[in-house]
Amino acid sequence: MKATVGEIIAAHRDGSVKPEETARECLRRIREHGDPAVFISLADEEALVAQAREAAKSPSHPLCGVPLAVKDNIDALGFPTTAACPAYSYTPSKDATAVARLRAAGAVIVGKTNLDQFATGLVGVRSPYGVPRNPFDPAMIPGGSSSGSAVAVSAGLVPLALGTDTAGSGRVPAGLNNIVGLKPSLGLISTSGVVPACRSLDCVSIFALTTDDAWAALGAVAGFDDADSYSRQFQLGVPGAIVPPTIGVPRAEDRLFFGDKRSELAFGESIELAKSIGAKIVELDFSHLLEAARLLYEGPWVAERTAAVGAFVEAHPDEIFPVTRQIIAAGEKLRTVDAFRAFYRMQDLRALARKTMAQVDVLMVPTVPAVYTVEDLAADPVRLNSNLGTYTNFVNLMDLCGLAVPAVFAKDGTPYGVTFLANTGEDAKLLSLGRALHEKSALPLGALKISQPAPNAAPVLGSGEVEIAVVGAHMAGLALNHELVSLGARFLRVVKTAPDYQLFLLDGTKPFRPGMLRVEAGKGAEIEAEIWSMSAEAFGKFVSKIPSPLTIGNASFADKTVTKCFLVEAAAVHRAEDISRYGGWRGYAAATGKL
Repeated sequence: MKATVGEIIAAHRDGSVKPEETARECLRRIREHGDPAVFISLADEEALVAQAREAAKSPSHPLCGVPLAVKDNIDALGFPTTAACPAYSYTPSKDATAVARLRAAGAVIVGKTNLDQFATGLVGVRSPYGVPRNPFDPAMIPGGSSSGSAVAVSAGLVPLALGTDTAGSGRVPAGLNNIVGLKPSLGLISTSGVVPACRSLDCVSIFALTTDDAWAALGAVAGFDDADSYSRQFQLGVPGAIVPPTIGVPRAEDRLFFGDKRSELAFGESIELAKSIGAKIVELDFSHLLEAARLLYEGPWVAERTAAVGAFVEAHPDEIFPVTRQIIAAGEKLRTVDAFRAFYRMQDLRALARKTMAQVDVLMVPTVPAVYTVEDLAADPVRLNSNLGTYTNFVNLMDLCGLAVPAVFAKDGTPYGVTFLANTGEDAKLLSLGRALHEKSALPLGALKISQPAPNAAPVLGSGEVEIAVVGAHMAGLALNHELVSLGARFLRVVKTAPDYQLFLLDGTKPFRPGMLRVEAGKGAEIEAEIWSMSAEAFGKFVSKIPSPLTIGNASFADKTVTKCFLVEAAAVHRAEDISRYGGWRGYAAATGKL
C-alpha cells in the first residue's frame, strides 16, 4: 500500500494497484501492527473489499479507494457508535454527513478508532478499550481525544482519518505523532451525525501524513449542510504562497512549557524553521488568548458537555471513567448568571483577539506545551490534561481555524509540532503555509521513516463538482474572478495546456481579456491556465452568461488531462494580436502592464 492519499489515488488511476488490493493490505497492516487499542471496530475483510470494488468503478472520484478511519463518536453505517463507552453504544441508521461525503468521493471506511471517552480529554488514555501506543515511544501518551485516528495515520495503518476537535483533539494527537491535523473553520464540515461534546464549538477534524492529503479530504467533505444547525457558508479560497508571511508568536512571558525544556528548545527551533521559509516573526501579547483558554474548562462551556451526555452519565455512573464523570458532572453546579458573565468576558476577549490577528497573517503556537507519559497522566490526570490545552482551548472560542504540522524532532528523537492559526474562513491560507513549513522541515512521514513525497498537484474535486479551466480575466485575483467565487467555485491548481493552442488579445473587451484557439496539434504553444471547480448547478449558471465570441469546450493539458475550458471562435481572431509568446495572460500582463 502506498503511504499517502495522493500516491494511492495515482496508483488506483494508472492501474498499477487495485483498490481492493489496497483494502486488503490495509487490514493486513492493522493486524501486523498488533495494537488492539487503536481501533474499536473494524470492517469485515470481504465487506471492505466490496467497498473498494465499488470505488474502483469511479476512478475519477477524488478519493478513489482511499482507506479512511473514523473516530468512534462519528456515525458510519455498518459500525456501532460507542464514543468509547460500551453502554452508550448504538447502531446508526445512516452515515454522518462528513462520512457520507467522503464515501461519495470514493473513500473506503476501514473502521472506527479509539478516543478519550465522550471526546473528553486531550490525552488518549481515558478509554475502556485501552491506550493506543504512541509509535515513537509507547511510554508517551498518544494524545487525545482522537488518539486512535492519529496513531492509525502515523503508523501507516491508514492514510487518512477523521477526528473531532472541540478543545484541541484534532491538533494535540497530530503534534505527538508527527502528522498533519486540520481543525477547520467552525461550520465548514458538518457535524450532523457526530456525538456532541460542546455543540457550539464542535468540529470534525482531518488527520493525514501531508497537508496536500488533508486538503484533498477537505475539498471532498466541506460544504453547507441543512441538517446541521451550526453549518455555515464558506468559500474554501485559493491556496497560495504568502510572501513573505508575517507570523505572530507568543511573547516570552506567554510561552508556557511547564518546565519541559525539550519542548521549549523545540519551539525555538521551530521559529528558526519558520524564518527559513521567509517568515517575519512578531512577538505578541497572548494573555487574552490564554485567559480564553482557561475559560473553556473553568467557565460555562463545561455545561455544554453536561447538556450533551449528562443524563446518560448520571444514569450509568459505573460505566464512565471517573475523571470524565467528574468533568461532565461539574456542569450541574454552574449558575446562569455566571454563564452570562463569562459570555460577556469572552466577547471582550474576542475583540482583543481581532486586534491581534490584524497585526499578522497567522499565529504560530506550540501544538503542545509539554509532553507527558502515560504514567504521568495516571498520577495527575486533570492538571496535566489542562496543560496540554494551553494553546488549543481558545481556538474555537475565538472562531479561528487551525492546522497542526510537524516541525522538528526534539533532542530525544520524539516529534514536535507547531500549529498555525488564522481567522475563520482562511483554511486555504493555513494549508499553504503549513505545506511550506512541513516541506522545509524534511521530516519523514509519521512514524514510517519514509521521506515526504513531492508536493501533490493532483486535482481536488468534490463529489458532484465540475472542473473548468480559465485562461484570462477569470484567474485568481483578476477582474472577473469574482464571477467564479460568487458561485462557490474553488481553485484547484495551475496547469499548462498541451502545445496545441494560441492565445489572442481580443479587441474591444472591457475588462481586457484573451481568447484561446485550438490549432493543429503541436503547432501552438503551452498556455498557462487555472483549474477551478464548482457545482454542476453553478457551472450551468456560469456558462449561460458567457458572451460571444467566447465559448466553453474541451481543452487538453500537458498533464494529459482534458477539462472544460474557455475557448474562442476562430472568426474573432483574424485581426487580433497573437500573444502566445508570453505563455499566458499573466505573462502578457507582466510584460505589458495591461490587465
